[in-house]
Amino acid sequence: MNPDKRWRVVGLNFDHFHMGDLLRMVFEHPRAEIAGICDLRPERMQEAIRQFRLPPERVFTDPRACLENTRPDLVLLCPAAAEHAEWTELVAEYRRPVLIEKPFAASLAEADRMIAAMRRAGQPLAINWPLRWVPAHATTKRVIDAGLIGEVIEVHYYDGNRGPLYHGAAKVEREPTIEEKAASWFYSRARGGGSLLDYLGYGTTLGTWFLNGEKPLEVMCLTDDTPGLEVDQHSITVARYARGLSKFETRWGTFTDPWTHQPQPRCGFVLVGTAGTISSWDYAPALHVQTRARPEGFDLPVDTPQPPFRNPIEYFLDCLETDRPIEGPLSPEISRIGQQIVDTAVASAREKRALPLLDRPSVLPGT
Repeated sequence: MNPDKRWRVVGLNFDHFHMGDLLRMVFEHPRAEIAGICDLRPERMQEAIRQFRLPPERVFTDPRACLENTRPDLVLLCPAAAEHAEWTELVAEYRRPVLIEKPFAASLAEADRMIAAMRRAGQPLAINWPLRWVPAHATTKRVIDAGLIGEVIEVHYYDGNRGPLYHGAAKVEREPTIEEKAASWFYSRARGGGSLLDYLGYGTTLGTWFLNGEKPLEVMCLTDDTPGLEVDQHSITVARYARGLSKFETRWGTFTDPWTHQPQPRCGFVLVGTAGTISSWDYAPALHVQTRARPEGFDLPVDTPQPPFRNPIEYFLDCLETDRPIEGPLSPEISRIGQQIVDTAVASAREKRALPLLDRPSVLPGT
């Protein structure tokens, strides 16, 4: 560990507004700096330039020029879901670590292209799922591993928001226009839009984390059909595991955003174990737990996150500094299983029938 090292981080592609959140984490990290930002559309970078006081020589519209001039230690990627593979392959040419914002990809084939490119480059790949850093869900994983509710046998997930254009970076509220929706990749089927691809990976990836890597046997999914839109705004996926069923539901159009006021149904997870249950709601200050000893239930205050587990930037930089592997939902291993379930759900919704879990020859060692 070199306490004097200053980590150089660049952000490429502002398709997803979460780039602003990731850059702020870099800006606030005591040993990191924003070495450069890049987007093909300069207007999308103006807020970041203003907020983080970036000089012109750190702002680019050509990603290759950005990578060649800044020589970063870490690259942040926030492209449209269907373009994750091509952007990861671009960065892999320069042999730089990649943190890409969720979802993993628009398909399992694209996810495997990303894994293969980073393996050839000899560099780590992490997929950031912001719900991983919600204290309630991190605490849930800790107490599951401690055996509080026995073995998890059911995962019930419901999540979403009012819509992807109703807020920007730092969750600033806004009201999108019809024209903005028409121009946004979130509402484009070809670019990986829709609530299913936006939110299902959260549930299936964290769900796989809670289930310690278990895969389902079969998946069935239905999506809504909103007139005037080519993508779904509501999906329900049922997965059959060896020991029972789990459910994953995504929704654009919740009554309120969960980070301001929890809607009904509540957003988050309910887990059923062999010896108890846990309700882990997004942003909640406590879990609600039932156990054999206390079947009436009780509230368990969530843990206060400690470094380096407070956000994805400090976590990934710590992994790079200590040469530790990426673990949990950010790892390609867990995220790939989540993507398998997503791919099967997409195919199930299209074919309107239950399907065995889809797979293809894995590029991950030992799988």
